[in-house]
Amino acid sequence: MNAPHEVAANYLEIGKKKTQISISKMLVLAIMAGMFIALGAVGANTASATITNASIAKLIGALVFPTGLTMVLIAGSELFTGNTLMVIPLLSKEITVWAMLKNWLFVFIGNFIGAMLIVLICAAGNQWGMFDSAVALTTIKVAAAKSTMSFSSAIALGIGCNLLVCVAIWISFAAKTVVGKVVGLYLPIMLFVLSGFEHSIANMYYVPAGIIAAMNQNFAALATQAGININVLGWGTFFYHNLLPVTIGNIIGGSILVGCVYWYSYLKK
Repeated sequence: MNAPHEVAANYLEIGKKKTQISISKMLVLAIMAGMFIALGAVGANTASATITNASIAKLIGALVFPTGLTMVLIAGSELFTGNTLMVIPLLSKEITVWAMLKNWLFVFIGNFIGAMLIVLICAAGNQWGMFDSAVALTTIKVAAAKSTMSFSSAIALGIGCNLLVCVAIWISFAAKTVVGKVVGLYLPIMLFVLSGFEHSIANMYYVPAGIIAAMNQNFAALATQAGININVLGWGTFFYHNLLPVTIGNIIGGSILVGCVYWYSYLKK
């Protein structure tokens, strides 16, 4: 494996290359990453849909979700939360603030497009109707829970999430084999899902999927019978009460708690 100081040095070149990708390719690769993470979320909801014990259901979902980041890192794509590590080459003056922010902006937009494509595929294919609509019920329940967090809680949970996501990416860069990369990233990602932390790109699937699933009268009736308040689901609520604070938290967790810390520890002269 590469030692931590070698990972830090290698990321200088990785971060630099990210700023040199054309906007069109940046968007395409970001769309792929959004789809990969959304597919991990689809699998997590589906696997846990019929499990009545809440903690076991969370564990099963957490065991499935890392598939998304595995595809991102091994197949090749651009993920906003991982790219918060670009603060490392920024602090080393290898890239400019504008170049980093441009990458973040277009990758964020591409990730959203990719996640929404998976939402539309699931809606068109009635994927949420699996197991007598148990998947739809889980999808709506998860979205409702994510839509009712306080702004400060969402920021805090976003920080915890991207601390673990960026550590997972860091570990994967340390590995020199595909198997090593997958094993290395798996446990931190499983831990963030199990702990209930918030990932902005995953939420681009989780909440819109719940919003659209709740538009189906049968799914909405099931959710209401289960005591889920579907009135909290809405695009304005999603953007302000979830996506915005979680994104802020993800930036803090990835760029400061991982990027700045490792830059200071291994690269600062």
